[in-house]
Amino acid sequence: MTHTSTFVAIDLNNKKLPKSRIESIDLLRGIVMIIMAIDHIRDYFHYESFFFSPTDISQTTPAIFFTRWITHLCAPTFIFLAGVSVYFIKQQKGQKETTIFLLTRGFWLIVLQFTVIRFAWSFDPLFHYNAHAIISDIGLCMMLLAALIYLPWNAILIISLTMIAGHNLLDSVSFTSGSITSVIWSLLHVNTNYNFGNGYSFEIFYPIIPWVGVMALGYCVGRLFGEEYSTDYRKKILLRAGVVSLILLLMLRFVNVYGDPVPWSTQAEWWKPLLSFFNFQKYPPSLFYAGVMLSISFILLSMMEGKNLDRWKPVIIFGKAALFYYVMHILVIHIFAMITVVLSGLSWQTMIFTGPIKDGSLLLKGKFGFSIGYVYLVWMVVILFLYPLCIYWNDFKARNKSKWWVSYV
Repeated sequence: MTHTSTFVAIDLNNKKLPKSRIESIDLLRGIVMIIMAIDHIRDYFHYESFFFSPTDISQTTPAIFFTRWITHLCAPTFIFLAGVSVYFIKQQKGQKETTIFLLTRGFWLIVLQFTVIRFAWSFDPLFHYNAHAIISDIGLCMMLLAALIYLPWNAILIISLTMIAGHNLLDSVSFTSGSITSVIWSLLHVNTNYNFGNGYSFEIFYPIIPWVGVMALGYCVGRLFGEEYSTDYRKKILLRAGVVSLILLLMLRFVNVYGDPVPWSTQAEWWKPLLSFFNFQKYPPSLFYAGVMLSISFILLSMMEGKNLDRWKPVIIFGKAALFYYVMHILVIHIFAMITVVLSGLSWQTMIFTGPIKDGSLLLKGKFGFSIGYVYLVWMVVILFLYPLCIYWNDFKARNKSKWWVSYV
């Protein structure tokens, strides 16, 4: 049994196109969704998370640093695979229907991010703090991709690679603070926090560049999964692209001339230069952050090609219920954290956040939190708790395929 099951759709050139889900893609998506939960649990449960960034070389430890670092794989892979899925949708539904789907689903994801998802993060009904994060960014990228899909495949590939590889050339560009141009530029390229006064603020975590390039690259790679390409050819291309790009990126990182706003440096302790070398900027994503993680995703996809993935069914379940899982895992983690706070003798109100989670609260900071080992224990409990919920949701979707709104969740 290969990673695809049936090919039943036919295009105008008599090429068979995949209609069923591709298990290798759902598996990779499921892996990154599971890994992602570690970092979000750390946000709520780890004692040190309220005091310093896990990538602050002067204060972190290897265990804390790499707990954060492995989750860097999640955002690029998730957005890249969203682009791959768009390619499948276009082959099945056509260009016009796909355009409508991208525009409407993109708008829905933006609304979801600023309402349900933000409330799940904060439990603040007044929404003192809001942020443009990964789900709203996927929404915006989908809306932009709705225009890009009208270009030739080669043009989309060139645009995507140029955005990913060249966007750090724009790091020195800036505009007058507070101007309309500056706000637009922040949405495109700069991680910015806007303070509106009276305790209200808005942060741009995911500037559009190069994320739309990452999604567009996924759209281009989706072509590889057509029936006209064999499993061996697909595996070879993915592996070669992943290994070559990873080697080139690590060589570029070593010479310290381009690819990340913060060069790596030597440190007093022997292990700190290694951490500094792999300390890639995420907000906004540097070339090394996006490129290295995408390279790893390519290699993982190549390893899954042509394999019997039956033993991975539990992980695939999470990949097939990605958006449902994303919303539910934040809600479950936050509820678990609130219960733990109360059991620790603190008020449940300490788990209501009017700012970024990492800032904590004066009632919580220094009074709550556990070791990094405890974070991993909670992670396993959360995943086990979410598993039957995802099974139920996947079964519900299978029973209600005819309902138009199901494809939006």
